[in-house]
Amino acid sequence: MSSDAEAAELLSFLSPDMRPDAKGHTTEYILGMSGNRDGCRFLRSKPDLLVALFALTSDPSIAIVKDCYHILINLSADETLHQVLVAEVKVLPVLLKRLLDPEYMLSDQICTILSNLTRLVKTCKTVFKVLQEEVGLVQLVDIFCTEGYNKKAKLHYLSPLLSNLTQLPEARTFMLDKDRCVIQRLFPFTQYKASVVRRGGVVGTLRNCCFDHAHHEWLLSDAVDVLPFLLLPLAGPEELTEEENEGLPVDLQYLPDDKKREDDPDIRKMLLETLLLLTATRAGRDIMAAKKVYPIMREFHNWEKDVHVTAACEKLVEVLIGDEPEQGMENLMEVDIPEDVEVKLKDADAREHQELEKMRQEEEEEERKKKRDAEETDKEQESGLIR
Repeated sequence: MSSDAEAAELLSFLSPDMRPDAKGHTTEYILGMSGNRDGCRFLRSKPDLLVALFALTSDPSIAIVKDCYHILINLSADETLHQVLVAEVKVLPVLLKRLLDPEYMLSDQICTILSNLTRLVKTCKTVFKVLQEEVGLVQLVDIFCTEGYNKKAKLHYLSPLLSNLTQLPEARTFMLDKDRCVIQRLFPFTQYKASVVRRGGVVGTLRNCCFDHAHHEWLLSDAVDVLPFLLLPLAGPEELTEEENEGLPVDLQYLPDDKKREDDPDIRKMLLETLLLLTATRAGRDIMAAKKVYPIMREFHNWEKDVHVTAACEKLVEVLIGDEPEQGMENLMEVDIPEDVEVKLKDADAREHQELEKMRQEEEEEERKKKRDAEETDKEQESGLIR
């Protein structure tokens, strides 16, 4: 059977008035197809099929709706499908409207799809534009920060969505607007115990925002005071001297014996990278020296076992205890780097990014496998009950 003929046959079973069992078998079949590259390639060339599947996210059968959302999650994980989903299927206005509904039971799936769609800058710009038209970034942060906003969904994946959005200068400008008080609302989530996804996304958001060095002094000032929220997850129970404790922000002084550090090495590394960004300006370095960041880093370095995190810590310590740059080079983010050094740094960053991306994909594949296994178990149990 040709691909066009197969697509036409599948499409005929996705009609809203088709029998539920026929629709269900078809969405199950397409779900399996969406889990591999060849299947995604086939579906990418059949936007009519994707439009029909997206329409079925309003189907009366919750099983069919769940299948369709899982298909969209798989497809949105494939970057070659982003433009099809956004421009031809036009998923964004509908998904964002549903996300606002505190009763919508599949908002977690929507968050995952939106998070996937914002990984690439091009699609991220489109998502941000539609988001500002339909919802607004402030309202998105409101939803994220309102515990129990949706009793049927945890909304943890709003966090990587915010992180992805802040790769855009216009989103960072919005988050760092001094009159809106948006970025400050995210600070407490750097220690959110219930979800590593939520913690990681918030730290990623803060790191992205710290690329705008013009805001460093404001972020470190008493008016905003980001430093304790970045340092506390890295601080342990070790005893510091009286002088070191007194110089620290109040929240970091005399920590209890059972104080635990952040469990996730990727988050620890992002926290260190954020602190390193804040040392780019002379004002930032002076504030961090005055607030005794070095003793926390010294004890952290003694504790840390992950080589990548240790390397990030050593970069930060070098800046904290090193000599001040010569005149004209006080802002490290504006220093001209020799071309050969820049190439080496970019190569190192690319390798590190590939490593992290591979780990992320492996984690997502493992998560999908767990979901498939759980669904198969449920089906076996249901068939056992029917018999």
